[in-house]
Amino acid sequence: MSGKPTVGEYMTRDVETVSPDETVGAVARRMADSDGHNGFPVTQGRTVEGFVSAADLLLADEEAPVFTVMSDDLIVAHPDMKVTDAARVILRSGIQRLPVVDDADNLVGIISNTDVVRSQIERATPSKVGKLMRTLEQIHNVGLSEERREVRLTDLTPTQARVYADELEGRQYELERGLAEPLVVIDNGGELHLADGHHRVMAAHEAGIDEMDAYVIVPDQPVDLGMAKTAKNEGLDDITDIEIVDYARHPLVETTKRLQ
Repeated sequence: MSGKPTVGEYMTRDVETVSPDETVGAVARRMADSDGHNGFPVTQGRTVEGFVSAADLLLADEEAPVFTVMSDDLIVAHPDMKVTDAARVILRSGIQRLPVVDDADNLVGIISNTDVVRSQIERATPSKVGKLMRTLEQIHNVGLSEERREVRLTDLTPTQARVYADELEGRQYELERGLAEPLVVIDNGGELHLADGHHRVMAAHEAGIDEMDAYVIVPDQPVDLGMAKTAKNEGLDDITDIEIVDYARHPLVETTKRLQ
């Protein structure tokens, strides 16, 4: 992926669209039954004719065709556009989802404010990975490689004994919307130690998710990890050994409350 992420790298390619001749009532029902959609591109073939939002449908006649209520003053993005530029358009226009068109004005995707947030999250995690890799190199004097792969949660050895129930709620929200950061895992001779992402893992476990995306750091030879000693001392063999603390709030929340 390039240094500056583009719309084409983060847009959703499978776009749900509506026809200009569909009725307001039919589109409203599709919107109500959809997974969080509050608007659809209106297309004729692959050409974008307009965009219809929930607000456009609100007081319209149910039998009216969509083209009579849609907005045809279109704001669109191009796949080569920088995500940061798309973010500015989304912020300034108040539009939450931009249709993405190619040079022939054909619809090729859609980018939402959620996609923009996800792009920034995915750029933040590699800095954590790089910092951890430099630390491991200095302490253990070993060569390291990095991989991006799916890991099974049941294969992970946690290195943190407890998580906070109130913070799990936020992680569940992120998972549902595809906003969760990848995990950071150390593959030490085949044993997978979870270095970062304990709340994400527990939220995924409670949601019935079996695998998660992870940055995996692999030493070129097994090393005596301090976090492995911590896991052993705490009796942590797998994620089911992590305690969910529901009788205390996260220390940051308590600190903020006291400051207020």
